[in-house]
Formats: sequence, C-alpha cells, structure tokens
Amino acid sequence: MASTTDMAMSDALLAAILKTLDEEKAEDIVQIDLHGKTSMADYMVICSGRSTRQVAAIAEKLAQHVKHEFNRTPRIEGKDIGDWVLIDTGDVIVHVFRPEVREFYQLEKMWQVGGDPAAVQN
Repeated sequence: MASTTDMAMSDALLAAILKTLDEEKAEDIVQIDLHGKTSMADYMVICSGRSTRQVAAIAEKLAQHVKHEFNRTPRIEGKDIGDWVLIDTGDVIVHVFRPEVREFYQLEKMWQVGGDPAAVQN
C-alpha cells in the first residue's frame, strides 16, 4: 500500500500534468484512477493533439516540465512519429494521440469499470 506521502506526490504530479496539458492546448483530456486496478501507475491520462506536430510538442513540453518541477526524467515512446506518444512519469502514464488514432485504439474503454462511461473522469 502506498504511503500518504507517495500518494500526495502522485496527486501533485497528476495536477501538474493536467495543468501543462491544458496550457499546451491538448484536447479531450481524460484522467483515469488506476489505484486498485494495476500496480504500473497511480493514474493514466489520455488526451489528443490536432496534428502530429502538436502531439510531439505536447509530449516534449510535458517531459520538460516534469523533469524541471519533479526532478524526474520521463520515458517517451513514439514522439518521432507523432501519432501516439506515451510519456511514463512513473506514477502517471500519459498518452497523447492524434484524434483518429485515439478513436481507433479506444484506450479509455479498456479502463472503464464495468463498461460504465461515468467511471472515466473528464
């Protein structure tokens, strides 16, 4: 079980990520609480960028912010292509998609509780 300090750090990281995504004009930002569902992370965030260039730019800015503010170097996959970029910050995993790619993979549906759309938070 995670300590209160770990949870507070995870929540602070999530808040900073959501703020950065908003500032970088990411669209359709969804956060998913993974507590009790998996041990890979505490939260997952899924969002969209309008183009491959914007997807890559959002990922780059987010990685820089996390490194600067939290002294963590996130792992990034897919930035060179820009269709789907995964940013693993440790406690929060962020997926940035082009809208067409996001629609195809529908990651949000994988993490919904019992198929209830209300389980995913916008």
